[in-house]
Amino acid sequence: MPDDRTSEAFETSLADVLRTARRITRGNPSLAWRALRALWHQRQAALRRVAAAARGTRVPPFVIYSVTGRCNFHCAGCYATALHVSERPELSHEQAATWLEEAKDLGVSVMLIAGGEPLLRDDLFDLMAARREILFLLFTNGSLLDAARVERLRRLPHVVPVLSLESDAAETDARRGAGVYGDVTSAMERLAARRIFFGTSATLTAQNVDPATGAARMQDLIRRGCRLFYFINYVPVEPGTDDLQLGPDEAALLERRLAQYRRELPALFIAFPHDEAALGGCLAAGRGFVHVNACGDVQPCPFSPYSDRSLTDQTFEQALGSPLFRAILAGGPFDEADGRCALWARRAWVAELAGGRAACGEEKK
Repeated sequence: MPDDRTSEAFETSLADVLRTARRITRGNPSLAWRALRALWHQRQAALRRVAAAARGTRVPPFVIYSVTGRCNFHCAGCYATALHVSERPELSHEQAATWLEEAKDLGVSVMLIAGGEPLLRDDLFDLMAARREILFLLFTNGSLLDAARVERLRRLPHVVPVLSLESDAAETDARRGAGVYGDVTSAMERLAARRIFFGTSATLTAQNVDPATGAARMQDLIRRGCRLFYFINYVPVEPGTDDLQLGPDEAALLERRLAQYRRELPALFIAFPHDEAALGGCLAAGRGFVHVNACGDVQPCPFSPYSDRSLTDQTFEQALGSPLFRAILAGGPFDEADGRCALWARRAWVAELAGGRAACGEEKK
């Protein structure tokens, strides 16, 4: 098992994020208690990861689970549509419950729930409700967050909805569909009215990084109740869109603003893959996280859709012993100081390591 300090730095960073969450919610006793409880669960999970490591299993504290490939939107530049569409069935409720329970027992602390649109999976709330030791970040386009679902979220304090928005109403509607910005802000109002901790997520490009991370936008969203900001650097999954990636100037702008906002604003700010540079490089392939797609294939990351292990015929612990992961870890860590996805830049190498096994386990054409 590789011995590097990247995963240790990520462990520390994760705990720091939860401590910051506790600090910024002190004015709300209910939210502050939830943050304290999440920090306690993180510490217990860390002990379970140490126990797993003693028997030779490297357990990442963070997992991205794309629960479905279905979506009610057709967003431009969507990585899930480009990389994760498959005719294979999604994991059944029983299959999903089994591996989620194992992930909890092994010490997974935080799980990012993605799609498609996760709320199209009818059993999602039940799957999350049964595992309160895990902090779930529910990434959603927000269109399905009606009053009934918001009320269900109010009873799930370990689930944090993260709503997708672009820099403003015009860009959001252009990328996601007419009227979407208004629908999302209405969902924010429902969440804020029920005093639910929630966040937003923006895909950053060379064209929108300035307005999307501007102080006026941050203040407006904080006023609406947002306390978590996710910034995800665009990965050019669509051919001919390389110029949309952040360049050195845009990455430097993002770094300056993140440093300022983390000092001055009452919110959490997370940038992917930008923040990985400060942690020693790429965290994929189990160094800090793994990705599980809707079919159950365990992959290095969402932008590296290759797998040699499936949860349809193996346990999660067995899947973490993937030879593909070991080969990637042996080749790293990979610097991401430019804010770009290291494994996407090396996708031909990863594909060769994986023997051409592509998204959802289908043979790469």
